[in-house]
Amino acid sequence: MLGLVILVWGVWSSTIGRADGAISTSTMQEIERVNEKGPYLGIVVPNSFEMNPLLQSPSFVADLQVPYLDYFGRRFRFGKVENEEVIVVLTGLSMLNAGITTQLLLTLFKVKGVLHYGVAGNANPQLQIGDVTIPRYWAHTGLWNWQRYGDGPDDELALESNGDYTREIGYLRLANYQNGSENGKPVENLLNNVWYQPEEVFPVDGIPEVRQHSFWVPVNKHYFKVAKRIEGMTFQRCVNSTCLPRAPKAVRVKRGASANAFVDNSAYREFLYSKFNITPIDMESAAVALVCHQQQIPFIAIRALSDLAGGGSAVSNEAGIFASLAAQNAVDASLRFITLLFA
Repeated sequence: MLGLVILVWGVWSSTIGRADGAISTSTMQEIERVNEKGPYLGIVVPNSFEMNPLLQSPSFVADLQVPYLDYFGRRFRFGKVENEEVIVVLTGLSMLNAGITTQLLLTLFKVKGVLHYGVAGNANPQLQIGDVTIPRYWAHTGLWNWQRYGDGPDDELALESNGDYTREIGYLRLANYQNGSENGKPVENLLNNVWYQPEEVFPVDGIPEVRQHSFWVPVNKHYFKVAKRIEGMTFQRCVNSTCLPRAPKAVRVKRGASANAFVDNSAYREFLYSKFNITPIDMESAAVALVCHQQQIPFIAIRALSDLAGGGSAVSNEAGIFASLAAQNAVDASLRFITLLFA
């Protein structure tokens, strides 16, 4: 009978250790072991072609005891960059993946700050492919209230009176970009207006389930001040025999934007720049920013420009040619930033 009890207890306890949604005992022990070396700088990267130049750099030294830990489809890599303890993690494409990965990073490990880097499309005609941008603010520009046909800017949005939506940020009037006609007259555009909306955020020091709103999410003030010291830093300009008109440089800019869309459209690029003064356009940075903002963790994003969104520059078909160069430039800028941040 005692043997049966012991057997049942063993089966029950092992089941708990691998219960769905729970962290197993062995994984928890590994996390605790890793956290003894913390706190870490979290380095969050969207894709492998952006992460590999960092991992292959002599500046990155993998931890010999625990080089990585796999959890929920993510691989958290441990090591040192410029003698600073870091955790490097790949998010995958999109706002959802970036947000989930960042939340896992901050939940599981002792993290004192987050550096997010990668490549981005460019909306700013004053800058060039290969330039490395460091925005002061990030916004998620893919959260919309699509207005009913027939209503205009003076008409209240659905659920606006409840505080769910707002007209304060601004809108895109799709009819401004139509070119269809019938019998020589413009065809009425049924798509009307889309109004940009702030995210609902729930800060860790706030009252649970009491929402706040945030559209322009600032990066950490100290991190942004340190980034000023890499302004003017120059980078490589050639891919094989294809070279940019000038050497790319690092520059701090006012704003960046993210949404679940790869923007390769000049009309929308020009709208984002003229309406919001946005420079880099990507699919992840705002999600990382929003999670760090809610968790009150210092954050900054460094994005190198791989293409002029929608084309039309002197260097055309840009992303396919210059993505690797932009990725390397983003890594070089990030390494320099880390050196200065902890100097």
